[in-house]
Amino acid sequence: MVIVKDERMSRMRTYLMCPPERFEVAYAINPWMDTSAPVDAELALKQWQLLRETLTGLGHTVHVLPAEDGLPDMVYAANGGFTVDGVAFGARFRYPQRAAEAAAHRAFYDQHGWPYVEPTEINEGEGDFAYLPDAYGGMILAGHGFRTESVAHSHAQEALGRPVISLQLVDPRFYHLDVALAALDDKTITYYPGAFSAGSQRVLAQLFPDALIADEADALAFGLNLVSDGRNVVFNAEATGLGGKLAAAGYTPVPVELSELKKGGGSVKCCVAELRLSPASPAR
Repeated sequence: MVIVKDERMSRMRTYLMCPPERFEVAYAINPWMDTSAPVDAELALKQWQLLRETLTGLGHTVHVLPAEDGLPDMVYAANGGFTVDGVAFGARFRYPQRAAEAAAHRAFYDQHGWPYVEPTEINEGEGDFAYLPDAYGGMILAGHGFRTESVAHSHAQEALGRPVISLQLVDPRFYHLDVALAALDDKTITYYPGAFSAGSQRVLAQLFPDALIADEADALAFGLNLVSDGRNVVFNAEATGLGGKLAAAGYTPVPVELSELKKGGGSVKCCVAELRLSPASPAR
């Protein structure tokens, strides 16, 4: 097969998801949560199932973490940990309503025999960590300002053996890194500059001069809360502007509807934790 020089290449991924069987907006811990807005539980489950089927249909493996009583936000599986090269860096949630989720995620990693690093500082897993294995030899981008403590970044660096770049989030609407920035492939990112402090904007511009820059409308539509395999980008269907930008950049946009899960302040990426079993494998 002839490969086009600039053709985007996908890489098989392994993910962890948790069904929204207990999902409801029972409290408000981010600006998007409105306890007076009812959640259609049946529709939420259907949308989640479609997301899972979309990922498996693209050839990826999805493990399922069972939902637990009393943990309505457990559907946002990305927050339960952060893995690099088969090591799981555990989460320690800021709010007590979600604290027990950490133990459920640790049980999953223990069951599968993964080395697990118990956190000493508050961090919310992949909600505030992003890994780019081909950027500068392997780099972690880490957010702080609302949910993760900046001191947790140095702990992650020591535990995972990868350089960590700390980025300050300044807009409460973008309370996690994964609603303001995403990895499109193993060395390329997309982000909304307005979510970050002036200094962090300069750092991102220097490190990633070829990044795909999203606008506020993209970000507010949860477009940046996406999952990409390097070619196929699964993102919130409401972010139509971002879809056009992705296509123009050579990626394949894969929109999905997650209107019910947005009510908890999350979309595609919040529902999907990537399990990095080993160093990045060759593109397929």
